[in-house]
Order: sequence, then C-alpha cells, then structure tokens
Amino acid sequence: MIRQSFVDQKPTLYLIATPIGNLKDISLRAIETLETVSVVFAEDTRNTLKLMSHYQIKKPIKSYHEHNKKEAALLVLNHLNNGESVGLVTDAGTPAISDPGYDLVLEVKDLYPVVAIPGATAFVTALIASGLAPQPFTFFGFLDRTESKREEELNRLSGLPHTLIFYERGDRVKQTLASVLKTLGDRKVVLAKELTKQFETYYEETASKLIETDINEKGEFVILVSGRDNETLNSGDMYQDVLDYVKLGYSEKDAIKKVAKDYKVHKNEVYQTVVNKGGIKQ
Repeated sequence: MIRQSFVDQKPTLYLIATPIGNLKDISLRAIETLETVSVVFAEDTRNTLKLMSHYQIKKPIKSYHEHNKKEAALLVLNHLNNGESVGLVTDAGTPAISDPGYDLVLEVKDLYPVVAIPGATAFVTALIASGLAPQPFTFFGFLDRTESKREEELNRLSGLPHTLIFYERGDRVKQTLASVLKTLGDRKVVLAKELTKQFETYYEETASKLIETDINEKGEFVILVSGRDNETLNSGDMYQDVLDYVKLGYSEKDAIKKVAKDYKVHKNEVYQTVVNKGGIKQ
C-alpha cells in the first residue's frame, strides 16, 4: 500500500508536536496547523488550552487519552467523515511517543491522510546533550512498574551495544536505577529532567553512584544508559555470550568463534556448550 499525504484534498488527521517545557519550542507549522484544523483532541485539555491561549488560538478542544481512546476515536472519525480536519496533541512532545496516538493512527490511516507535524521530543533532546553515543540507540519508553517484569525487560536489552533510553516518574527513578544496576551492571547513566525549562538538569554518573545521589525526584525523567561494550561480552557464561552476540547480529557460527576467542578456548568447546544447553532458539 502507498499512502500520499498531500495529493488529495481530503480531511486529515494531524499529529502535532507541542513544547516539552519552554513554550517557544513549537514550530511555525504547528501553530499554523492548530489554527486551521476544525477541532483539537488532547491528552489533557487543560494543558492544551494554556498552550493555545498563549498563541491566541481558539478551537474546540476535546479529550483523547488512554482511558477513552476507543470512544474518542469514533468522534475523530465522525469529524473526518464530515469533512473536518483534526489535530491530535499530547501533554508535551510528540503524539504516539509513550503517549496516546498509535491506536488512533491505526484507525485512521487507511481512510484519511495522517500527517505528522514534527517538533520537540524529550528523549531526543536528552540524548543529544547527554554525552552518550547518539547512535545507535534504543528508545524503550516506560518500563513496567513491577520489579520482576521490569528486570525481564531490561534483561532482553542487556546484550545491545546501543544507548538505552527510558522514561520514568521521579518517585520511581531510584527503583529503576536499582534494576538497571542489577541487570545491566554498573554502567554510565545520565538522568535528564525539566528539559528546555529554567531548571533543566542532567545527573551523570554510574548507576550505583546515582542511587546514592540526592536527586530532586519531582516530575518525570529521561534515563539514558550506556550500551554494552561490543568488543567483548565475557559475562562468565559462554552460552549466554553466544546468545548475546547473536542478538547483536552475529551468525551462530561467528558468535561461537567470537566467544571462543574471548575465552581463549577452542571453538569446539563453545559449540558443545551451546549444544548441551539446547542450541540457539530464535
């Protein structure tokens, strides 16, 4: 299927990025789009009203959030069916990035154009100023609230050499750091908060030291964790290291060779270890 956004003059769903802190962090195109759509659907209508009042934009604002998204999607489709273009915004940043929006896109994209109006995104803002490698990176969003599931999610990411990026509430950030330390090791971590605001702050240390650091836990954080060293994994478990190298893109054969070199053993020993563990299941 090919979708072209601007060929037909059809009512359109616009995904409009809004400021993540400083109200000036909004594009001219975003302002223009807010002025031209018939109605704006917002995660928090109060926040959006403040933004639109600041720019003297008067449009109907309706609610679209995680708990009413099915009913709200029908309202969005009704507007589109009536020939009215619709804007979607979140509390801050870009719709569908750890915020409602993805499900609405799936509902609309095969019926009407869906156009993204790019702008601020917290994790990109934090990444480029963090001092950690900006590419490759893996953005995960919010980890699970429960410790066991959170650690399962982190374990699945443990073999990646990518900078890992998460969102977290301030009152849970120390718990998440403890899970990072337990599953990923004592890696370098950067915590970013109040981005683009007056008190924008970056905390930069190893996970263990940040756990002991006095952190202002108010608000939300971006957590950035350095990737695993790709030169040698050598966790002490040859089988696990083979699996991790396969996750990194090595073939099974090359992963076995790499682990044999890391451990200074014959590749047949590593191969036999893999066989005894049940092989590599992908």
